[in-house]
Amino acid sequence: MKRDPQRPEECPGRPEPSPSSPSPSPSHLGSAPPGEAEEGAELKLTLTSPVWIFGYGSLVWRPGFEFTSRKVGFIRGYSRRFWQGDTFHRGSERMPGRVVTLLEDCGACTWGVAYEVRGEQIAASLQYLNMREAVLGGYDTKLVKFHPQETDAEEPILALVYIATPQNPSYLGPASEEDIAAQIIVSSGCAGHNIEYLLRLADFMRYFCPQAEDKHLFSIEEALISILPCLYHTEESLEETASVPQKSKG
Repeated sequence: MKRDPQRPEECPGRPEPSPSSPSPSPSHLGSAPPGEAEEGAELKLTLTSPVWIFGYGSLVWRPGFEFTSRKVGFIRGYSRRFWQGDTFHRGSERMPGRVVTLLEDCGACTWGVAYEVRGEQIAASLQYLNMREAVLGGYDTKLVKFHPQETDAEEPILALVYIATPQNPSYLGPASEEDIAAQIIVSSGCAGHNIEYLLRLADFMRYFCPQAEDKHLFSIEEALISILPCLYHTEESLEETASVPQKSKG
């Protein structure tokens, strides 16, 4: 049994689940995207079967729930985008952060980590993720086909994934890489600074999926790195100006 040692998403003042926001039922976790499941096939999971949960954002380094095994891999038909707002984990109501969601994109693929949960882990992980991703994050659930990275891997694995759509109130939509980077720089929330979120995700892709491309992600990282020195020098200049004695006008 493995457990993530840090669970910063559990923060003081965190809202309790409401009766109107139940945990996803393992037998009705969502639907697969077009072309991902055979026509007429029923996508059902039971409490006695292993459940796989695919993460493509902070879940890749900080799942926050117990799991039996993990695999690096990808899902097809989606692109990762920093189009979802965050007013709790990586931002605030006054200054929302930017986190990732998935955009349907035929021919594209998104890399991440799939976690296998079994037995008592299933209900506990779904309850935890319902709060972290659905109640606080604004994400819906779907089932997708996950392809493990291993070259000798078996058939694709059916996995649960959380996706934020334009219909949720925190959705921010597209913006330039520079504007997204500028928003990330000034945002922080209960789980930490938005910069950490971006850099950890970029590091995951760089070290665990070196063969994969994610132009959107790395373009935002590049824009952020180019902005930071300018921001530092501006703040330094303001501090120096404030420390210089002002001449009296008399």
